[in-house]
Amino acid sequence: QVQLVESGGGLVQPGGSLRLSCAASGSIFRVDGMGWYRQAPGKQRELVATITRGGVTNYAGSVKGRFTISRDGAKNTVYLQMNNLRSEDTAVFYCNAQVVSPTSWASRDYWGQGTQVTVSS
Repeated sequence: QVQLVESGGGLVQPGGSLRLSCAASGSIFRVDGMGWYRQAPGKQRELVATITRGGVTNYAGSVKGRFTISRDGAKNTVYLQMNNLRSEDTAVFYCNAQVVSPTSWASRDYWGQGTQVTVSS
Protein backbone atom coordinates (compact mmCIF):
# COMPACT_ATOMS: atom_id res chain seq x y z
CA GLN A 1 0.00 0.00 0.00
CA VAL A 2 1.02 3.58 -0.70
CA GLN A 3 0.02 6.70 1.15
CA LEU A 4 0.42 10.33 0.13
CA VAL A 5 0.23 12.79 3.00
CA GLU A 6 -0.23 16.46 2.19
CA SER A 7 0.33 19.53 4.31
CA GLY A 8 0.69 23.28 4.02
CA GLY A 9 -2.74 24.45 2.99
CA GLY A 10 -4.58 27.25 4.67
CA LEU A 11 -6.07 30.71 4.41
CA VAL A 12 -4.09 33.48 2.76
CA GLN A 13 -4.74 36.98 1.48
CA PRO A 14 -4.54 37.76 -2.23
CA GLY A 15 -0.93 38.26 -3.18
CA GLY A 16 0.26 36.00 -0.40
CA SER A 17 2.19 32.75 -0.53
CA LEU A 18 1.81 29.17 0.59
CA ARG A 19 4.02 26.12 0.32
CA LEU A 20 2.45 22.69 -0.03
CA SER A 21 4.24 19.44 0.73
CA CYS A 22 3.36 15.85 -0.10
CA ALA A 23 5.27 12.80 1.07
CA ALA A 24 4.78 9.34 -0.38
CA SER A 25 5.34 6.32 1.82
CA GLY A 26 4.57 2.62 1.96
CA SER A 27 5.34 -0.14 -0.51
CA ILE A 28 7.46 1.85 -2.93
CA PHE A 29 10.13 0.67 -5.29
CA ARG A 30 10.31 3.86 -7.30
CA VAL A 31 8.36 7.09 -7.61
CA ASP A 32 8.17 8.35 -11.15
CA GLY A 33 6.15 11.46 -11.92
CA MET A 34 4.62 13.57 -9.18
CA GLY A 35 2.25 16.46 -9.41
CA TRP A 36 -0.42 18.70 -8.01
CA TYR A 37 -4.04 18.99 -9.07
CA ARG A 38 -6.79 21.18 -7.73
CA GLN A 39 -10.55 21.23 -7.64
CA ALA A 40 -12.50 24.41 -7.04
CA PRO A 41 -16.09 24.30 -5.74
CA GLY A 42 -18.43 23.20 -8.50
CA LYS A 43 -15.61 22.68 -10.97
CA GLN A 44 -13.71 19.78 -12.44
CA ARG A 45 -10.31 18.76 -11.13
CA GLU A 46 -7.49 20.31 -13.12
CA LEU A 47 -3.77 19.85 -13.42
CA VAL A 48 -1.64 22.48 -11.71
CA ALA A 49 1.92 21.27 -12.10
CA THR A 50 3.88 18.08 -12.64
CA ILE A 51 7.49 17.06 -12.27
CA THR A 52 9.21 13.98 -13.64
CA ARG A 53 11.69 11.79 -11.84
CA GLY A 54 14.39 13.64 -13.75
CA GLY A 55 13.11 17.04 -12.68
CA VAL A 56 11.33 18.14 -15.85
CA THR A 57 8.42 20.39 -14.92
CA ASN A 58 5.12 21.30 -16.52
CA TYR A 59 2.67 23.98 -15.41
CA ALA A 60 -0.84 25.04 -16.16
CA GLY A 61 -0.84 28.36 -17.96
CA SER A 62 -2.77 30.03 -15.16
CA VAL A 63 -0.03 29.34 -12.60
CA LYS A 64 3.12 29.56 -14.69
CA GLY A 65 5.43 32.19 -13.28
CA ARG A 66 3.69 32.16 -9.90
CA PHE A 67 3.98 28.54 -8.76
CA THR A 68 7.09 26.38 -8.55
CA ILE A 69 7.05 22.61 -8.23
CA SER A 70 10.05 20.74 -6.88
CA ARG A 71 10.84 17.36 -5.38
CA ASP A 72 13.20 15.58 -3.06
CA GLY A 73 13.77 12.15 -4.55
CA ALA A 74 15.43 10.75 -1.45
CA LYS A 75 12.36 11.62 0.62
CA ASN A 76 9.73 10.82 -2.05
CA THR A 77 8.37 14.28 -1.43
CA VAL A 78 6.99 16.89 -3.79
CA TYR A 79 6.51 20.57 -3.02
CA LEU A 80 4.49 23.37 -4.52
CA GLN A 81 5.57 26.91 -3.77
CA MET A 82 2.68 29.23 -4.55
CA ASN A 83 3.33 32.95 -4.80
CA ASN A 84 1.10 35.89 -5.69
CA LEU A 85 -2.00 33.87 -4.92
CA ARG A 86 -5.31 34.95 -6.41
CA SER A 87 -8.87 34.35 -5.30
CA GLU A 88 -9.36 32.05 -8.27
CA ASP A 89 -6.64 29.79 -6.88
CA THR A 90 -9.02 28.79 -4.09
CA ALA A 91 -9.46 25.03 -4.29
CA VAL A 92 -8.71 21.71 -2.71
CA PHE A 93 -5.23 20.74 -3.84
CA TYR A 94 -4.47 17.07 -4.38
CA CYS A 95 -1.05 15.50 -4.59
CA ASN A 96 -0.50 12.81 -7.21
CA ALA A 97 2.31 10.32 -7.58
CA GLN A 98 3.11 7.58 -10.06
CA VAL A 99 4.47 4.76 -7.94
CA VAL A 100 6.08 1.47 -8.92
CA SER A 101 5.67 -1.18 -6.24
CA PRO A 102 8.37 -3.78 -5.51
CA THR A 103 6.29 -6.43 -7.31
CA SER A 104 5.15 -4.37 -10.30
CA TRP A 105 6.60 -3.42 -13.66
CA ALA A 106 4.46 -0.36 -14.23
CA SER A 107 3.51 2.67 -12.21
CA ARG A 108 0.10 3.37 -10.74
CA ASP A 109 -1.44 6.67 -9.75
CA TYR A 110 -1.94 7.46 -6.09
CA TRP A 111 -3.62 10.49 -4.58
CA GLY A 112 -3.33 12.45 -1.41
CA GLN A 113 -6.25 13.31 0.83
CA GLY A 114 -6.41 16.90 -0.36
CA THR A 115 -5.53 20.13 1.39
CA GLN A 116 -7.67 23.25 1.31
CA VAL A 117 -6.21 26.45 -0.06
CA THR A 118 -8.38 29.51 0.44
CA VAL A 119 -7.42 32.91 -0.95
CA SER A 120 -9.66 35.56 0.52
CA SER A 121 -10.58 38.83 -1.10
